[in-house]
Amino acid sequence: MKPDKSENSHINNNELSNELKNHMFWIFGYGSLIWKTNFPFIKKYPGYIKGYTRRFYQFSPDHRGTNDLPGRVVTLLPSTNESRVWGIAYAIENRDIDNVCAGLDLRERAGYTKKVVQFHTKTNENQIPSEVTVYIADENNEWFAGEASIQQIASRIAICSGTSGSNPEYVHKLAAEMRRIAPEEDDKHLFELEIALKSIENSKEKQIL
Repeated sequence: MKPDKSENSHINNNELSNELKNHMFWIFGYGSLIWKTNFPFIKKYPGYIKGYTRRFYQFSPDHRGTNDLPGRVVTLLPSTNESRVWGIAYAIENRDIDNVCAGLDLRERAGYTKKVVQFHTKTNENQIPSEVTVYIADENNEWFAGEASIQQIASRIAICSGTSGSNPEYVHKLAAEMRRIAPEEDDKHLFELEIALKSIENSKEKQIL
């Protein structure tokens, strides 16, 4: 639901910042939304949500695979309150909310639904959101791939591609973005997968040579 516009004028800068914050819709991206938004936004902040872990446990029958050979992309699994998933929060203007949500609903149609969660960041600004909307594919959706070994996931990803590009590209871009926005965080699952995938790719290159 869109926030109502206030009829009161604000002189205090902090009050103005809070007013602007309340009239924005915030989307949190933890996968390809970090580098591929394709929607209008007016602000973005790096940060994290708590109580989840990022895993390549969701099949992608469109963006990074096909119906016959779906790739693997990330979703979020409930975890301890101390676990953190880093990503980017985007502020959407009121006038763009309906169109942006419609586009994202279509983009994330293969099993993802929206949920509102608490947002945390190290950025110190008045307009930082306290809550963000995030798309999560839970284990009950039809494209949930489930747990597998790092090697099994890497082997699947290595051979998949979809309308948004190759599945390996998705892994490499996500790993690069995590190093950029949260260099001190050790996303073990992601980085181990990146290493396994590079090993497969190097083996293929040697076979060609």
